[in-house]
Amino acid sequence: MDAVDAVTPDLKKNLYRTMLRIRRIEEKIAVLYPEQEMRCPTHLYIGQEAVAAGVCANLSKGDSVFGTYRAHGLYLSLGGDLNAMMAELYGKRTGCTRGKGGSMQLIAPDEGLLCTSALVGGTIPMAAGAGLAERLRRSDRVAVAVFGDGGTEEGVFHESLNFASLKKLPVVFVCENNFYAVYTHFSQRQCADNIYERAHAYAMPGVRVDGNDALEVYRAMREAVMRARRGAGPSLIECRTYRWLEHVGASSDVTRDPEELDEWIARCPVRTLQHRLVEEGLLSEEDIHRMKAEVDAEIVAAVRFAKESPFPAPEELEAGVYAP
Repeated sequence: MDAVDAVTPDLKKNLYRTMLRIRRIEEKIAVLYPEQEMRCPTHLYIGQEAVAAGVCANLSKGDSVFGTYRAHGLYLSLGGDLNAMMAELYGKRTGCTRGKGGSMQLIAPDEGLLCTSALVGGTIPMAAGAGLAERLRRSDRVAVAVFGDGGTEEGVFHESLNFASLKKLPVVFVCENNFYAVYTHFSQRQCADNIYERAHAYAMPGVRVDGNDALEVYRAMREAVMRARRGAGPSLIECRTYRWLEHVGASSDVTRDPEELDEWIARCPVRTLQHRLVEEGLLSEEDIHRMKAEVDAEIVAAVRFAKESPFPAPEELEAGVYAP
């Protein structure tokens, strides 16, 4: 079955529900964040939902994923527990890292999310290492590195692509190019608009896709995952997308051109897929309202769980630390 044949009606509906769920959760966090009870820097994923949904829909039990500090969408797309994520944002003991990592360091080991990090590009070599481990095990598992356009400016990006290609490791490198590193546009930081073409320097396939089109992301990721599983080596996928809010926090980014933002909002990934499914007869207004109600009820329960959970005790400070 090729990438096109794999796009079934059920897959389309699942992608939509995943994206809708991410959007509504992030919108709720944006409302709650100014209350100052979430005492961790929080980077929201609104506008980029299609990337995480399309990437993770191709992964299986045992695959490993490594992400960035903007990882709520990745965590949720992989099936991470919402209660644990929300508790983590509130710094509670019931959080996915027991309240110690916050929004930028989420984990969901049982679902394959092994690490997200505040270090730009920091998890790219981790994925290469995981890919090496799977090759030595002779398994068909895949490692995935998800990073931003800023990550391609770090030396480990080039080192990891070179090593993965040299050893034919089962790694998929996914760049979420949202064009901005904090407030600085891509064109002010890099001389060439060709992230996906850098794969060719390391003898691996590189493709650029519309990161606001979940089906396009899914198809590209499927090709890359199939290639990795059959032992043909790594791939690089550049997903061009856009974050709607400021770099960190829940406010609008007043430094960007409002017309630019409006153009991207008009290409909303959630709404785009919703319109497509309605036109194809796969989704009704009743379905949409039901999904929203289900997600909203889940969010209410998760926020209540987080607020009612205890903070870590002082004696737990060094628990889990290998060399205190």
